[in-house]
Amino acid sequence: MARRRAVATVLTAAAALTLSVACGTTSENSGQQQDAGGASAKCGGPDGEYTIGMSQANVAEPYRQRMDDDIRAAAEEVPQLSVEFADAQQDNAKQVSDVENFLTKQIDLLIISPNEATPLTAVVAKAYNKGIPVVVLDRKVDGDAYTTWIGADNVEIGRTAGEYVAEKLLPNGGKVGEIRGLAGATPAKERGDGFRAGIEGSGIEIVATSDGDWLREKGQAQADAMFKANSDIQVLYAHNDPMAEGAYLAAKAAGKEKSMKFIGIDGLPIPSGGIKAVEEGRLSATLIYPTAGKEAVETAKKILVDCDEVPKTQTLETKLITVENAKETYAEANS
Repeated sequence: MARRRAVATVLTAAAALTLSVACGTTSENSGQQQDAGGASAKCGGPDGEYTIGMSQANVAEPYRQRMDDDIRAAAEEVPQLSVEFADAQQDNAKQVSDVENFLTKQIDLLIISPNEATPLTAVVAKAYNKGIPVVVLDRKVDGDAYTTWIGADNVEIGRTAGEYVAEKLLPNGGKVGEIRGLAGATPAKERGDGFRAGIEGSGIEIVATSDGDWLREKGQAQADAMFKANSDIQVLYAHNDPMAEGAYLAAKAAGKEKSMKFIGIDGLPIPSGGIKAVEEGRLSATLIYPTAGKEAVETAKKILVDCDEVPKTQTLETKLITVENAKETYAEANS
């Protein structure tokens, strides 16, 4: 199991010491500037009805569809909450427009998983500064103009993947190819940085890197080109399971799938997810990256219904999945 670490920036670490609460209907909060702690003057309480806007980066990734599904299922258990969903389709401008549309509708709380950090920062800050609580999931924005961020430690996930490669797959060193996520999304940088820290000093060399934008088909195409240019790659590290599966298919088409190892991230407990891919032998390992959908709704309830404080940062646990624990983990997740 990956070790849990604090989010590694001084700004976020300092912000985590400050508890924030932002409650109440949008009509009460609209135009009201929040103080440094992100608190607004009023909370709605259990007798209110609240509309949440969920701005998703895209639902082409199974992980993000599962995130929406988890939010929907959790919200059904809280009668005061209703959720409207928007799919940005991996388009920053559309996601900005989606959030602006939510603001026009006077939502009571915004949940957002940003496509990329910098292009979404201003509109997230706009919502927050209007007094609308903002729950950021998985990917981050720049600065701290939001109520809370929920996700796993992507640097630690990458480090654990790197250590697994160095200790288990290539203990004597070797060649690795890397299929990265979307360049402007914070998990792509963090998973790459962590992996490099994990293999440091091991004699392992990353001989090729390309961007697969989190998508299986693009991951397959990028891996195909990578394998043709680098016949000596022994391990393919992908920043999510769909791209790892795409790389496996590219290797299989080239007759190389039995001589290579593949690692992904997400570990969705579904038939087409990474845990089953490990159990069935296509991937050597994956790391569970929680969708945070359930936790997002729990946080929304605390803010809008219970009027409780929430921490600035909520770091979720992850877990390394190998053939030794894949079957048991899958069964536990679906029990």
